[in-house]
Amino acid sequence: MYKHAITGLTKSVSLDGRRYDIACGQIDIGNAATEMAERMARGVPQANGEIAVEPLMDVELVADAVLHMAQLPLAANVQFMTIMATKMPFVGRG
Repeated sequence: MYKHAITGLTKSVSLDGRRYDIACGQIDIGNAATEMAERMARGVPQANGEIAVEPLMDVELVADAVLHMAQLPLAANVQFMTIMATKMPFVGRG
């Protein structure tokens, strides 16, 4: 529910902000190796009911992605980006 609200807000700000040279983009982050995701390395419930370890990615990759978005000139914009560990069991879960 919240992700859809943020997507709507991102689109609205992008459209309304054009005349003021305001760019807006959304980044969705999956399983970055932080304290919050530590439990993923131990195993978490999956959609099929099994418990499985999920891969994590280095948090610096997330920082690099955010920096890339921020450094673009106003003539270009990353509207939506999903960054996640390549071997995640599901894409776009949540």
